[in-house]
Amino acid sequence: MSSDGLFAGTGAFYARFRPGYPRLFFDDLVRRFGLDGSGRLLDLGCGTGQLTLPLAEHVAEAIGIDPEPDMLAEAARQARAGAVGNVTWVRGTSADLPGELGRFRLATMGRSFHWMDREQVLGALAGMVKDEGGVVIASDGCLARPITPWQHAIEEVQHRFLGPLPQASAGTLVEPHETVLAHSPFPDVARVVYEFERSWTVDRIIGYLYSTSLPLRRLLGDRRPTFEREITDALLAADPSGHFVEPVSLHVLIARKSASRPAR
Repeated sequence: MSSDGLFAGTGAFYARFRPGYPRLFFDDLVRRFGLDGSGRLLDLGCGTGQLTLPLAEHVAEAIGIDPEPDMLAEAARQARAGAVGNVTWVRGTSADLPGELGRFRLATMGRSFHWMDREQVLGALAGMVKDEGGVVIASDGCLARPITPWQHAIEEVQHRFLGPLPQASAGTLVEPHETVLAHSPFPDVARVVYEFERSWTVDRIIGYLYSTSLPLRRLLGDRRPTFEREITDALLAADPSGHFVEPVSLHVLIARKSASRPAR
């Protein structure tokens, strides 16, 4: 993963304020890959375990990899709080693959594949993922693409405080993920889109803003209290109820090694 250092110091915010994934998505993965409590899971760019922990109950062992130690520390705390004992947290990047991690039924990447050398990762995973298994890439906008008036209000306040926002570049993705997968050892690709709504409060929105790769707290410095007041005022002007609904499209790519192997 090329995101080394970009999320430094955000672990606590990430664990508390980063939204998870819908239950239907997890149920679908369990069904498609026959996750029956056996087999192993590899979660690359695991963050604080938003994918790893819900799937861990459906495998014998899970491994979560992330370059940020504070992310892994928060993930371990979440695992202990949920009495999840079959996950190993490893500090590292996708460039370290294949390493000595062994073989897996499923490799997942949630909101992280764009940070990686995609061809290198898929080449490494070819020898790590079993033939009956596959690779899952999940991504959604998560406030990053303003749709509603209250999201545009957030963008306006950030622009006023920071000017044109610094871009934590993940590189220019000339080819979409599906094209890269089609020319990889995982050419059988299915796209599934889950449409749902996500609820936010003012506090959760501010916490989320501090969880991103944009070093917002450092950039704001002693202006943080003023920024938070103005974000609050702008949000409440957009919706005085203080409850905000985000329409979400979760795009999931499910890739397998053989095009002749149908998804169950």
